[in-house]
Amino acid sequence: MLKIGSLCLDSPFVLSPMAGVTDRYFRRIIRDLGGVGLVTMEFISSESLTRGVERTINMMSFALEERPLSIQIYGKDPVRMSDAAQIVEEIGADAIDINMGCPANKVLKGCAGAALMGDLSLARNIVRAVRSRVKIPLTVKFRLGLDDHRVNFLDLGRLCQDEGVNGVAMHARTARQMYSGQADWSLIADLKRTLDIPVLGNGDIREPADFLRMMEQTGCDGVLVGRAAVTNPWIFKQADALRRGELVPRVTLEERRDLIVRHFRLLAESEEEMTAFHKIRTFAGRYTHGLPGGKRLRQKIQSIKSVSDFLLEVEDFFEQVLAEQTLPPPAGAVVPGRPSAARPAEHPHGDGAALCPSLESAGRAE
Repeated sequence: MLKIGSLCLDSPFVLSPMAGVTDRYFRRIIRDLGGVGLVTMEFISSESLTRGVERTINMMSFALEERPLSIQIYGKDPVRMSDAAQIVEEIGADAIDINMGCPANKVLKGCAGAALMGDLSLARNIVRAVRSRVKIPLTVKFRLGLDDHRVNFLDLGRLCQDEGVNGVAMHARTARQMYSGQADWSLIADLKRTLDIPVLGNGDIREPADFLRMMEQTGCDGVLVGRAAVTNPWIFKQADALRRGELVPRVTLEERRDLIVRHFRLLAESEEEMTAFHKIRTFAGRYTHGLPGGKRLRQKIQSIKSVSDFLLEVEDFFEQVLAEQTLPPPAGAVVPGRPSAARPAEHPHGDGAALCPSLESAGRAE
């Protein structure tokens, strides 16, 4: 269990906020699959929220089934940030997160996100203003610093703790690194040793075992995961099974097909055509990584112009893949665990015995 202020989570694993990704549909899918303790809404501009921009207001809706839910806000004005935080609390969010780690240029140019790591005085004023305005648990997400010459995560971490923040999350790269190079988990350990409040680690979580490995190596209280969850939405469920000492559930092609089709149909039924099309194309590129023939599908969908055609293409793709998986092996093929007709294996230790090669290529992705 992970406790952040008054919020008690059944799992220490958290879905990270991602613009254009962690919308109400994806959050619900992740929650339904299980294993995640907290889901986070795609980050919200405090400027747009407090000015009542319709698109931003629409992004704020969520279902009760998603809870516990955190909403992340970003901005540079302490007053607007505190006003936005109050709105977040009033609509019923379980926690609020301040973005001080986004490395995107448009956010940095607005002196928000990771840019606040370059002005700790302003960062303190924002945290103080938000903390004084809301009673729900407050967290802050940040990076190591702006670049290798301005690594100040420990200073920001202490600042957050002193101002009453209930927990922090750190992506173990600098803003300049974006997502290149390797996340330095040892610095997550440094932050954990420095602070008394919960510390969540983030960066280079690719497989279910990485969740536990990060916690073991750094001592962090929880793990925040973003991009890996888009490629493998089951990753929280699988990691939680490992945490409990259970077998990691295997995801079948049928399950993957059903999830993709369900998600895409939700988007097609609920979003405006162009918005739905853009999101479906984005998710299709991520969802099909690791699938047999996935590269062919990604290339083919580049020319598709409508949501309905997109859905048909995805369904046809899975029909073909599933059919190929059930076909008998071609004549003369060596099947694992079965003697080769060409080179009998009755005497595995004898002279000239055949070692059956693995047929990994039969189900290997591109």
